[in-house]
Amino acid sequence: MSSKKRTKTIAQRTTAGTAVGLPVGYPDFLEDIKSRIRSAQIKASLAASRELILLYWDLGKSIVDRQHRDGWGKSVVDKLAADLQRDFPGMEGFSPRNVWRMRAFYLAWTDGVLSQAGREGGSSILPRAVAELDGQNLPRGVAEIPWGQNIALLEKLKDPVQRLWYAKMTTEHGWSLPVLVIQIESGLFERQGKAVTNFKRTLPPPQSDLA
Repeated sequence: MSSKKRTKTIAQRTTAGTAVGLPVGYPDFLEDIKSRIRSAQIKASLAASRELILLYWDLGKSIVDRQHRDGWGKSVVDKLAADLQRDFPGMEGFSPRNVWRMRAFYLAWTDGVLSQAGREGGSSILPRAVAELDGQNLPRGVAEIPWGQNIALLEKLKDPVQRLWYAKMTTEHGWSLPVLVIQIESGLFERQGKAVTNFKRTLPPPQSDLA
């Protein structure tokens, strides 16, 4: 027998011996560990996303404050975006368009948000939603979804109550950006959740689009 064939035979015997010698319950134990690792990865990813959302909120607030206090115009904000891109070349999200979105993001949840909610949000969920729409702080549910989903809420919805409702639904059901857009365009809010009653049964959180 050649040395190559002999090595292959030994390897096969070793593999077979290892498989045979596994303790009872090892496969289930392995799957449990893998599931926990995936869960930790998802949580870490969502936590990082939350920190990014809070950073964008804070940057938007800083820009608005400077504009009100010092009269900063469009050219200064564009210069800020260029400088941030230069100083953080490996970090995405500092294009002029996105920096302006940060400003819009901050204003969307602060500038007249309560009065707008009162005018447009006439629904059974209004009292609960208004409790979170204090016009000063970022609603908790909004901080839990990725930036792309937040942009969709800003650009497709004017009513802060509806935006907050869709944000919570996105977190609860793990909607990806395309799924969120479909739900908005199909008027899910107006149907008050009739189409999502079976999502928890069919889309468990670890396997959701958002994860």
